[in-house]
Amino acid sequence: MATNPTLLVSPAAMGKIDRAAADSGIDSFGLMQAAGAHVAAVFLAHFPSARRAVVLCGPGNNGGDGHVAARLLAQSGVDVVRFGMEPKPGGDAAKARAGYSGSLQPLDHWNPENGDVIVDALFGAGLDRPVDADVAGVIERAREAKTPVIAVDLPSGLSGRTGVPTGACFSAEHTVTFAALKPGHLLMPGRVLCGDMHLCDIGIPSRLIACDEGVWRNHPGLYQAQLPTDDPSSHKYGRGHLVVFSGPLIATGAARLSAMAGLRSRAGLVTMASAPSAVMVQAAHLTAIMQRTIRDETDLADWLTDTRLSAFVVGPGFGDLDKARSFTEKLAQTGRPLVLDADGLTAFAKDAGRLGDMFAGDARLVMTPHEGEFRRLFADLAADAALSKIDRARAASRMCNAVVVYKGADTVIAAPDGRAAVNADAPAWLATAGSGDVLSGIIGGLLAQGMPGFEAACAGVALHGDAANRAGRGMTAEDLPGHITLS
Repeated sequence: MATNPTLLVSPAAMGKIDRAAADSGIDSFGLMQAAGAHVAAVFLAHFPSARRAVVLCGPGNNGGDGHVAARLLAQSGVDVVRFGMEPKPGGDAAKARAGYSGSLQPLDHWNPENGDVIVDALFGAGLDRPVDADVAGVIERAREAKTPVIAVDLPSGLSGRTGVPTGACFSAEHTVTFAALKPGHLLMPGRVLCGDMHLCDIGIPSRLIACDEGVWRNHPGLYQAQLPTDDPSSHKYGRGHLVVFSGPLIATGAARLSAMAGLRSRAGLVTMASAPSAVMVQAAHLTAIMQRTIRDETDLADWLTDTRLSAFVVGPGFGDLDKARSFTEKLAQTGRPLVLDADGLTAFAKDAGRLGDMFAGDARLVMTPHEGEFRRLFADLAADAALSKIDRARAASRMCNAVVVYKGADTVIAAPDGRAAVNADAPAWLATAGSGDVLSGIIGGLLAQGMPGFEAACAGVALHGDAANRAGRGMTAEDLPGHITLS
């Protein structure tokens, strides 16, 4: 028996897992008993002084979990009251309801009392529509009274697929879910609305906790085997040569952040490619990072004949959008990997589909848009409220034949082949000017050492968050490169 803490399973896929468990001969009512026991255990562990457990039960299996929890809490000496809807006859939920006699009052009969703790077992992850008015009223009364909430599976009103409320929605202090996480547990604002997560084993075998959706929580298993390793016989060119393109005289700092991050990510060499006007200011700041003067496309074309140049970063502080487009086209022709960030992305804001033609074949382009850049690049995808952030990132990835790192508190990494990962470990203080430039450099440094695009992006996002944790609160982007650690 197991849980899978790295796989993200949509509500529809979780339904298939539940059915597969029942079809394999596992007692579905036994699973419900285990689920309710975990909910009761979380209640007792975190609210030992609660005066009353207010258990809200829906008509389906989520409500059945609530009835089991109510019975167990009452047996533990907790004062329990239940509100909600009667379950449909004949199913596990009805059996759980019959196992704990007593009243089930209408939802609108609940009035908050001091010491109440709500167990929200109304709907869970399967609901993808706004809750009814009576449920919305309970949610509003709980919010006004600041009544703590323990959610079963997912806070009622939150989409398990998108992580976005469909209307009124509980904000839980704890959420108890089973077997595997859903996207809504990690995508914002769902991650905040779920509070502390408890992923519990209820008896579904690990062989059944699987799906073909190809979505994971970002974790070392996605990239660890591809990370660069120390080789005593290697030399600097064997560890890759990263090129970062600089902006003009007054906008050189972003590229320096990116270049230093690439070097700290163990690229053997990093060269800053600068316009003549920026060379002297870069020289005043750079030591281990080399420089190359690039005036125009002719200079660039001449330099690109050097096959030792392994990977490129275009965009941080670059400024000239026309030049960014023309340079990107030249770099695409080399067949080598490129990270496109910041102004490099803005340069294609009205023509993102062109990138798919330029980078046909293997996915060697990595794009790192934040929310505003994503909206400029993919306006139709961003405007479609039916799509989750994972859906948007995947669609953009297919359109551009690129690995897309859709940044934010819930950064999504998507590959053209459909793989996707959601990162949920970065600290809040990473949201500071220049941190994105550091991320592009980390990914560029890993690409220069031969990592595939999706793995390099997943590792880069993880290393970026880890560096921020090491740097601590109050850090600036300039602090980050010194805390990059490849284990």
